[in-house]
Amino acid sequence: MAFFKRIKYPVTAFKWLLSAMLLLLLGGSSDPSMPRIVAVQALEISYPGLITVFHLGKEVVSGVVEAWDLLEDVGNVTLPFQKNRDKKILQRINALASQISMSQISMSDDFRRYVEEAVLHSAERNKFIARLERLHESIAWIKRREETMQVMLAANDSVEQLTLNQFALATVDLSKTDSIIELLHRIETLVTGEHLVMPSHQRDIFYQMNEVAKSTICTFGLSAQQVLYLLYEAIAMTELKGYLMMQFAYMVLRAQGNGNFTVESTARKNELQTRLNRTHELLQRTMEQTSRDYWRCDPERQAHRENETYLQFTRLLQGYIENEVDMNTENTCRETCAHYQYGHRQEQCYKELYCTRQPKCAGRIYDCEYVDSDMWICPSAPQSQRRYEYIEYENGMVRGRKGYCPRGTTKVDSWWRWIFWHCSYCFCVCDDNGPRSDRFVSLREAVSDIAQNKVVTGLRFVKHDRVIHLAVQQGTLMPQGEIDNRTLEWVPPRMFSVLSKGIRDGLDYHTLTYDNRSMDLDDVQVYPGYVLTGVRFRLLGTHLNLMIRMTEMNFTSGQLMDLDKSIWIGNDNTIGRTELVLKQPDVPTKAQSKSIPDSTNGQYIRFTPTDREADAAQTTVPFLDAQPVYTHRPVPLSGAGIFHKGQPKSGGFLAPKLLTYDFTTHIQHPLGANSELPELSAVSHNAALSTALAEDSLPSIN
Repeated sequence: MAFFKRIKYPVTAFKWLLSAMLLLLLGGSSDPSMPRIVAVQALEISYPGLITVFHLGKEVVSGVVEAWDLLEDVGNVTLPFQKNRDKKILQRINALASQISMSQISMSDDFRRYVEEAVLHSAERNKFIARLERLHESIAWIKRREETMQVMLAANDSVEQLTLNQFALATVDLSKTDSIIELLHRIETLVTGEHLVMPSHQRDIFYQMNEVAKSTICTFGLSAQQVLYLLYEAIAMTELKGYLMMQFAYMVLRAQGNGNFTVESTARKNELQTRLNRTHELLQRTMEQTSRDYWRCDPERQAHRENETYLQFTRLLQGYIENEVDMNTENTCRETCAHYQYGHRQEQCYKELYCTRQPKCAGRIYDCEYVDSDMWICPSAPQSQRRYEYIEYENGMVRGRKGYCPRGTTKVDSWWRWIFWHCSYCFCVCDDNGPRSDRFVSLREAVSDIAQNKVVTGLRFVKHDRVIHLAVQQGTLMPQGEIDNRTLEWVPPRMFSVLSKGIRDGLDYHTLTYDNRSMDLDDVQVYPGYVLTGVRFRLLGTHLNLMIRMTEMNFTSGQLMDLDKSIWIGNDNTIGRTELVLKQPDVPTKAQSKSIPDSTNGQYIRFTPTDREADAAQTTVPFLDAQPVYTHRPVPLSGAGIFHKGQPKSGGFLAPKLLTYDFTTHIQHPLGANSELPELSAVSHNAALSTALAEDSLPSIN
């Protein structure tokens, strides 16, 4: 140990020692069945993923023990500081350390962005945000300590013995409240919530985070299950970093001749295992009950843009003023407006009255009612999708929003025929499948390229040539349920025009009408062991109904299997469905508050005109949410859904929903059982260590 007793320690020695440790921790496993946890190529794709943390824990403990064994031999051999292989080790490890540091920064940023930001919308904001802030503060302290260690190790000159001693003591001194040991204990208290006065099963941070996520999930950019794992990942990776620094500190102190530190090192290992296993149990308990749904919040009210944030069907069913004399072939006024309820037409234009001053309803007329005899009508601009801006009746009732009328109002009066018959102007609904009516939904499939191992990672509604399509985002599936971020792309829908030759209603598309305007609201999930690889609409009776394609996958290898056996499934239930009725619905973009989900799985909704009083029934609702729906950490999907979100007296939006893959069954205890972990006294140089330090086997740096 003579070398470590010098006044100044060549930083290369500690670089070499840490380099050997990192080779063992991050890539030097002798077990061929254990995947390499970190590689430069993988880290360029994404920061540590779900399975990484659980494998890395055991690797860290085993690697530290082997590094201690290496330290035992330092005094007996000459460290090869000047040899070319040492340079290669340092170059390779510095590259890995840089990538690891970047991934940890990303993880820390995500922790703040996805977790703390969402709590701003929680009713328990003050208490929970304070808890998260304390947790993040402790994580940040450990991160800064790690950066200090990296600076020392990156220095070209020798590091003073005093500096190393101060760093080591600050890391493991039990008398200091900001030592790594105490910071990790503080994190444990914040995670378990043992200091809180509440039922024991409601104390831990995962339970409380899940409660917040239930009502604010659309603000995260992740499903609730992903949020919980992100929180766990930040905690577990901090534990592993802290453990690595503490063990390194003990090595420094031992090398300086300040003690043996075997007992302390073992104690830290046992504490790590206890804390991580307890945190894992809390996570597992909550994740089993946590939603995997993800959907998009409404944008701010002033940010709504048609064809960007929302789409709409136009002139499907629209408020329409017509005199009863024009709705029968006998040219009579013997009935009342209430008589004209289903499927009537404008048969004529009597004496060229108001019917000549407005676009004709060339389709069918439904649901007529009498409001008042006389009125002033404010017509909409010719290019507008509306017929009227508002209608003001002589009795004072107004339908629509009265305001400035650029084209001027038109006075419209009912009249009497002889003494007995009143020829009334009725307020009806027009179903006119004309060139200005966008009312078509594609029935063509939207699928990922399974031949290239791509799966669906996102959904969105798009409109092209008057047809609504459900489009998919795809990405390449990788081992352990990861997605290669570099391959993410939106698959262009199979576009067509309903007027093109060979395009058929009922096969390529569905036309909405008064009698066929329902959409089922379902969540459709894949079978266990499968992932989502496609979506499409079908006609189930008269309802549009969502179907999904699922393909079997090998989770470990990340390969799709039996591609020709992919299956299309949907919810075939037609009997037990209940209708989600929109009551007095107004234009969704005029709502004062953001929409919230108000439908349940297995319901259906009918497209309908807006409220007659609020909007003169000029708009078809609900709108379609056109925002792309994808999680910020892409994952395979285990299903998809269509749901309604709205507010009272709002038409709301129909929107796609993602069901993220359920990773619960793949979550393991991060360090395994106690019997699986090596003890300091039981470790000798193994094949992995020998291979890692053999000059001929070191990776080359070009």
